[in-house]
Amino acid sequence: MPELPDVDGFRRVLAEHAAGREVRATVVHDREMLRNRSPQGLGRALRGRPFREPERRGKWLFAPIGDVVLLMHFGMTGLLAWERSDAEPHRHDRIVFRCRGGELRYRNMRRFGGIWVARDEEEAAAVTGRLGPDAAGLNRKAFQELLEHRRGGIKAALMDQRLIAGLGNLLVDEILWTARVHPERQVGSLDRKRRDALFDALRSTLRRSIPTGRVPPRRGWLTGVRDQRDARCPRCNTGLRRTTVAGRPTRWCPRCQRAPR
Repeated sequence: MPELPDVDGFRRVLAEHAAGREVRATVVHDREMLRNRSPQGLGRALRGRPFREPERRGKWLFAPIGDVVLLMHFGMTGLLAWERSDAEPHRHDRIVFRCRGGELRYRNMRRFGGIWVARDEEEAAAVTGRLGPDAAGLNRKAFQELLEHRRGGIKAALMDQRLIAGLGNLLVDEILWTARVHPERQVGSLDRKRRDALFDALRSTLRRSIPTGRVPPRRGWLTGVRDQRDARCPRCNTGLRRTTVAGRPTRWCPRCQRAPR
């Protein structure tokens, strides 16, 4: 599922290829992926207007153009691709923005997510819901304060977009494994030292993930082994455990991440 590093990669695609280019035409192959406008209304709003510099907010991509902003969410399998105008269409291209010199294609196999049009911040907030501070911009003090009065499990807390925007299942499992924190540990049981370890893990994981445009399956990372049948911890070689936490498939090491008592 696209998470903060993936969406930042899509932001770079738009910024490097489409920003400054006028939209000559819009092609909506899948009407349901255009969530709050008709294909004709999208064309009227965008035609002849240039994309401006995009912004990522958590897992959302904000693409200003003309008097509106396109809000792009990528669900589980979405992405943005820049293609030559004569490139063969992809069967999962849902919405295409034709520009001079190429096409920006919103591609989405499983059709979760979509594109919305907002005229102002109020309309945008009605689409995205309340978003917490972006994970990539958090400092240590703000992170500590966010967890200070939070109840419930730590994995559920870190995945709550209203608390911290941008973290998804892969990132959170990687952060918890790096910090040696069990995913079902209660937030209230974490002392300041453990919360500091979580913040350090968050910062290091994002710093190494964002340039790659994904949570990379690096050697020595949990992500690099988590999908293997008999996955073992890259740190201690203990067999990894699998369960569901906060409604998401979860991997952790029973030796490095001791279960709460």
